[in-house]
Amino acid sequence: MQALESGTETEFIIARNGRPAARLVPLAQARTDRSRRIGIAKGRFAVPEDIDRSNPEVLVLFEGR
Repeated sequence: MQALESGTETEFIIARNGRPAARLVPLAQARTDRSRRIGIAKGRFAVPEDIDRSNPEVLVLFEGR
């Protein structure tokens, strides 16, 4: 397992009775781009309470005024 995680090996073949039965490969390809993750900037800046007060249309959509 460590060889797969470190990249030393690209796959392991699991055999049964001397015959290949399965191939174990790392899931590195399936990982998502963390820079596009929702909430990635959480805690990095403060959003003012009145952020949408300057846009009356947005205020109507959110508060129904």
